[in-house]
Amino acid sequence: MKVRNSLKSLKRRHRDCRVIRRKGRVYVINKTNPRFKARQG
Repeated sequence: MKVRNSLKSLKRRHRDCRVIRRKGRVYVINKTNPRFKARQG
């Protein structure tokens, strides 16, 4: 999992990426390709 300042670039990498807030942290998750996981904060 990558920790990034900006998740917008990672969201654009794949069309199935979702941005989700959990416990004050912002995550990018992708069901079809789990390689594109990222966290912010």
